[in-house]
Formats: sequence, C-alpha cells, structure tokens
Amino acid sequence: MASEYVFSAPPVVSIPVVGKGTRFPVHRIYCVGRNYEDHAKEMGFTGREPPFFFMKPADALVVVDAGQTGTMAYPTLTKNLHHEIELVVAIGTGGKNIAAADAMKHIYGYAVGLDMTRRDLQNDMKKQGRPWDIGKAFEQSAPIGPIVPVADAGDVEKAEISLQVNGTDRQRSNVSKLIWNIAETIEQLSAAWELAPGDLIFSGTPEGVAAVVAGDTLVGAVAGLPTLTVKIA
Repeated sequence: MASEYVFSAPPVVSIPVVGKGTRFPVHRIYCVGRNYEDHAKEMGFTGREPPFFFMKPADALVVVDAGQTGTMAYPTLTKNLHHEIELVVAIGTGGKNIAAADAMKHIYGYAVGLDMTRRDLQNDMKKQGRPWDIGKAFEQSAPIGPIVPVADAGDVEKAEISLQVNGTDRQRSNVSKLIWNIAETIEQLSAAWELAPGDLIFSGTPEGVAAVVAGDTLVGAVAGLPTLTVKIA
C-alpha cells in the first residue's frame, strides 16, 4: 500500500526552456559571493579571494517567461532592498569533483537572474558573524527568466550584463570580468557538493548594486538571452 502524505505535496518548481516547450525542474540554487572585482571593491574587499557560496531555496524563484513582467513583493523587515543582476548557469548533468576542463559539458543552459538582497539585514548578520540567510534566502528573492539551451545561447562568457531601474542604468559590465569563471566555479562547487541535474548557479553580480523601492521596474539583461523584467509591488 502506497504511503499518503499528511498534506498535499508542493508542486515542483520549474523554469520554461526557450524553444523547447519543456520545463527545467529545479533542484538547488547556489549563489557565488563577490565574483566581480569592482563589486568586491564596492563591498569593501579586493583581490581574487577564494570563492564562497550561499544558497537559496527553490521556492525563492519568481519565474518570468520571455516577454512577460514578473512581480516581486517588497519583503518584510527591510528598508534597504538591493538588486544584483546575474548570469544563471543551469546544470544538466551532475557530478562531484568536476575538473574545470570538463565543467562546461555539465551545463544545460543559461538564464538571467536577480539575487535580491535585504542589505540592512545582511550587514547586521555580517557584523555579528552570523549566517546571511535572512538577508538572502527569503521568499521571491530570486527572480529568473527562461532558460536558453547552451547551443542557442551564444558566447555567454563574453556577454554584456546589465540592469536598468525605471529605464536608468544601474549595473553594466561583461561576464568576462568574473573573478572565478563559470568552469572554475563549477569545479569549486562540485568539490563541496555533488551537483545534480536541476541545480542553478547564480554566478555573481557586477558593481552598481543599489536600493529599489515599491513601484520600481527592473530590466535585467545578458546579451543573447531573453531579458528579465520585474516590478516591485
């Protein structure tokens, strides 16, 4: 006799795939901290420090299809909500201790994402030497656009990445400026965790992070991928 759940199981979180009519089921969300030099400097750090990671729950995603405008509620407890535009790497083949030379073969595709941050709460946790979860891993903290398969995504490692708020540039850089590139990031991550199909890697944000308020419209872009448009409710 099959076991019954004590309440209805939540649906699988998934992301549409451009041109395929299929969806990408999400497993885990890994995020890379301070992975562009100029952003590291604006946060008070310099140099090529060893990579470090934090995580968000799968239900932090706000999935926005191509051409649509998603809505993110302004979160509780904060008065300093920051945007962080990122290239998201979608893992299609899992593995542990993946060498950088082999890492790109494990990628299914790419998307545009936002790592939204309750900066005041994060800074409070930093000062106390406590985990950042309250600043990073809250509901709707990870808006994301559709995934483009690798074969259709172009040369994302040299793509321009940008974010506009209400039509004004806030962040603009190039993925080539990552301190730890995509392959190196996968190598480092897979040494600590066994990566699985469905994992997402938010690869880091360039300089220009700043606050947004209710009513703002954010448009994030990585050249070659569908733009991500999100309104703060």
